[in-house]
Amino acid sequence: MGDAKVLADHSAHAITLRGTSKTYGPVTALHPIDLTVDKGEFLTLLGPSGSGKTTLLNLIAGAIGPTTGTILLDERDITRMPPRERGIGMVFQNYALMPHMTVFENVAYPLRVRREHPKAIRAKVMESLDRVGLRGLEDRKPRQLSGGQQQRVGIARCIVYSPAIIMMDEPLGALDKNLREQMQGEIKRLHKELGTTIIYVTHDQEEALNMSDRICLLSGGQIVQLGSPDELYFQPRSRFVAEFIGESNLISGRVIGNDRMKIAEDRFILVPKAERIEKSEHLVMVRPEKVRISKLDENTAEGDNVLSGEVVSSSFIGGMTRVTINTENGLSITAKMVSARAHSRPEPASKVRLCWSPSDSVVLEN
Repeated sequence: MGDAKVLADHSAHAITLRGTSKTYGPVTALHPIDLTVDKGEFLTLLGPSGSGKTTLLNLIAGAIGPTTGTILLDERDITRMPPRERGIGMVFQNYALMPHMTVFENVAYPLRVRREHPKAIRAKVMESLDRVGLRGLEDRKPRQLSGGQQQRVGIARCIVYSPAIIMMDEPLGALDKNLREQMQGEIKRLHKELGTTIIYVTHDQEEALNMSDRICLLSGGQIVQLGSPDELYFQPRSRFVAEFIGESNLISGRVIGNDRMKIAEDRFILVPKAERIEKSEHLVMVRPEKVRISKLDENTAEGDNVLSGEVVSSSFIGGMTRVTINTENGLSITAKMVSARAHSRPEPASKVRLCWSPSDSVVLEN
């Protein structure tokens, strides 16, 4: 089973949506979208509340029907197919366990509905419980388990009948931070072992960045960017993406030539070379961890963007220190640096220089 991921056929699509939309009377929950999910892929649907991610998940699962468009599962049209015939596994935030059943009975339920042989049921249930680390707890009731254990039961019940696609709707939302991070690792391990396609819904940006092969970011019922975690974090296409995923500094500027932006009357910054409309206005994004802080009398790297300013605040947040600086030309810039001892951190009211490489400047689309 450990080689399943390697053997997965990435040339074929697990799910294809073509012009798929959903409206409720005058309200459009999901505008027409085109989306493909590869076999064996871990795709995360990310976005704020009301962005359309759960609507999209329910359309694929068959819980609701589309207003327009088609949905294909492994090249088969499932647009009007009942959910039970799609062979899609679901994991929910609220676990959805049957309280009167034992762990074994909960995990066995999908197999019994399919009328599998009792010996096969026992073997498959125990294998699934092994995978999620719950062997030995098969006779307990859900009320005797912790939240993390209950979610493991939900995952075991989902994988026990080997669905082609697993869909997870905010599965870790009810868990505390430490347990949530532990379960992220467990889900990633299962994905690697099983090679199953996973479509995962969350509003947690860090969770999406940590777990996904690709992220589909939605807003207002539309896909605003689709790509790898690296692409969305380091190359956001819009202000919304830059601000929704991680922290960002946004600087307004006007294009001068193909590699400069005018940000004040007598101040320019360098940006990656590209063809742009002369004097058009854009936002430039710089991630705080890309901004370096130095003293006024220290040398800076040749070719760097350099701004001078005054430290407004310096916040110790464990492994990192967040420093906010007001620049001489009226910008507020945040820098993140690896934390040092208190006496080495920039003090409020101290004069400093800010530096970053032009390659770390991202010119956002208008």
